[in-house]
Parts: sequence; C-alpha cells; structure tokens
Amino acid sequence: MKRRLKLLLPIAILVTGGLGGYTLFVTRPDVETNTPEALARLVRVIDVAPEKVQLRVTTHGAVAPRTESSLVPEVSGPILWVSPSFTSGGFFEENEPLVRIDPRDYQVALELARANLARAESELERERKELERQQKLAEKKIASPAKLDMAVAAERVARAARRQARASLEKAERDLERTEIRAPFTGRVRERTADVGQFVNRGTPMARLYATDFAEIRLPIADDELAFLDLPLWYRGDGAKDEGAAVELRANFAGTEHTWEGRVVPTEGEIDPKTRMVHVIARVEDPYRRSGDRPPLAVGLFVEAQVLGRETEDVLKVPRAAMRGADLLLVADSEDRLRFRRVQVIRAGRDEVVFRSGLEPGDRVIVSSVEAAVDGMELRPVASDEVAP
Repeated sequence: MKRRLKLLLPIAILVTGGLGGYTLFVTRPDVETNTPEALARLVRVIDVAPEKVQLRVTTHGAVAPRTESSLVPEVSGPILWVSPSFTSGGFFEENEPLVRIDPRDYQVALELARANLARAESELERERKELERQQKLAEKKIASPAKLDMAVAAERVARAARRQARASLEKAERDLERTEIRAPFTGRVRERTADVGQFVNRGTPMARLYATDFAEIRLPIADDELAFLDLPLWYRGDGAKDEGAAVELRANFAGTEHTWEGRVVPTEGEIDPKTRMVHVIARVEDPYRRSGDRPPLAVGLFVEAQVLGRETEDVLKVPRAAMRGADLLLVADSEDRLRFRRVQVIRAGRDEVVFRSGLEPGDRVIVSSVEAAVDGMELRPVASDEVAP
C-alpha cells in the first residue's frame, strides 16, 4: 500500500501542475501589439536671406613708427644743456631745441671769418682801383702791357679771396647755429646716449628718435585673399594717390580690448619669397593723442587688423560651424526634411562663411550637429536661439 502511494503521489502532482498551466494558457488576455512611432531628429536652424556684405581680411602685425632716425651733432664740443624732453620716452615738437653744445669756439671762428671777409673786401677794393689806374695809363700809352696784365690777375685773385672769405663766414655761421641741436620732426625719444658735460664728436649719435605724427603696421596678406580687397597699386610714373581701404585695429592692453582706425597706404613692391605673402602698410594718424580711456597706439604693440574690402551684393552668410566640409550645408526644407546643398563659397573666414545662393525657398540652414545624416530624414527644426539638445 505504501509503495503504491509513493508511485501515485508524483504522478498526481504532475497532472495537477499540467492542468493549472493549461488553465492559465486558455484564460490568458489578448495582447495588442503597436509599432513604435519614429521620432523626428531635433535640430537648430537659422534663416538666411540675401544681403550686401563687406568682405574683410584678418591679419596681424606690430606697430612701428613712420620715421625713425638718429640725432647726430654736426659739430664737436662739450654739452652745456639738454631739454627736459630729451629723455627716454620724452615727447618733443618739431624744431624744438634738445641739446646745446658749448658755442664759444664757434663764436670765435665766426669773428675770425668776419675779419677775413673784411680784409678780403678791402684788398679787392684796392686791386680794383689799381686795375682802373693801369687801364687809364694803358689808354694813354704810358703803362706797359705787362703791368696791365699783372693788375688784371691781382684783381681776379682778390675777387676769389673775397668769395672764399664769404664761404668761410657762411660755414662759421652754420657751425654756430649747429651748436643748438633741434628735433627734425614731432616725435619721441626712444633712447638717449648723451648728457650734460659729455664731449661729443661730429657724427656721433646722441639719441634715437621716432616720429609720432603717424604709426604704421606692416600687415601680411595671402595672395588668394587679395581678390577681396581694393588695394592701391603703384606703377612707375604714377602720381600721388588717395589712401586705400579702411583698417580696424584691435589689441589688448592692461586686460582690456581697445580699437583704432587707420587706412591702407600703397603696398610694398614685392612678394615675400619665404611666405609668399604680400605686405600692406596700415597707417594710423596721431597714435599718441588722448581719446578717453583708450591707451596710445604705442610702438611695438601687437595688433589684430581687419582690412575692409569690397562690398558684394546678394550673398548669404552663415556661421562657420554650419559648414559640412568645404562647400556643403545641411538644410531643413519646407517639409521639415533634411537636404544636402552645395554652395559656391566666396569667403571662408574664421567665424563666418559668405557664399552665393545655393538654397531653395523655404530652406533653413542647420547649425547643430547631425550624426548619420540621411537625405530626406524627418526633422524637428527649432530656431537657433531656442534650447535644443
């Protein structure tokens, strides 16, 4: 009996479990299957329209003076006086006295030259009278031809001596004037090498000066960017020309960005053989004048220059980040589907790209990143100033 129970109990359990599973299967609810709806890609877009654009070329350069020269004495002697402006960094005006050399030796030389001129004029007057006397005697057949010839020669020698004395007097006057050394232009002292009490020789530099009426910046421009600019080119025989394109200069000074305005003057007459660049000169007038809190455009300052070029009509402009490759844009068409557009790029700058129309009505340029872009894929475009992932 017990053996029979041991055999029947497992069979009963299996049968009961099978009946329960069958009941659950038969009484199960019907499951509805739905195909998931594909979500359109969310992208940021901008509207672009044809406009007039002034092309610009960005370049860099260092500020340099228009004119720089050495202050050199034309006479020798000890320095008696220097101007308060005659110091490193000092400003001076045109023809302002900067240095005075001891004039006493040159005053003495001037008096000697005046005395020599007076002696020469007296000697010439005496020889002229002698010549007139010999000529009158020769007319009366009293004087010999030899004496007349000697009188003519003596008068010529006396005339030459007077010319020499006058030249010596002019030189003595100039030398005395040169003891006061003046600035040849309005400018600034870069470096001074002489001071009061020092003996200076003629031709020995005493200081380095540079003009402050204009500052110049030598700007390199690539050959392929010259097409965007109206640069003043010079040819042999050309007369004076107007200044060229406007230039906007920017530089950081004491942690703040400042701007200056200038103009392009004629380009240099050669191409750099190493860089293949053409250099233009931007000129800024009166760079040291006070203008609010803006610092002066000091010599040596490194600046960024925006050279304003030609104005182009009916072109479009997009951020540089919107470009996919050299000439490809992604756009959302009027049906909110992605399309590829090839455009004719005119100017690709650091921040923006200017191109001819390659868009169709209703196209909006996509400025957000789109991975695995497929032509015709559905989009959810939002304006670029709205938040989008």
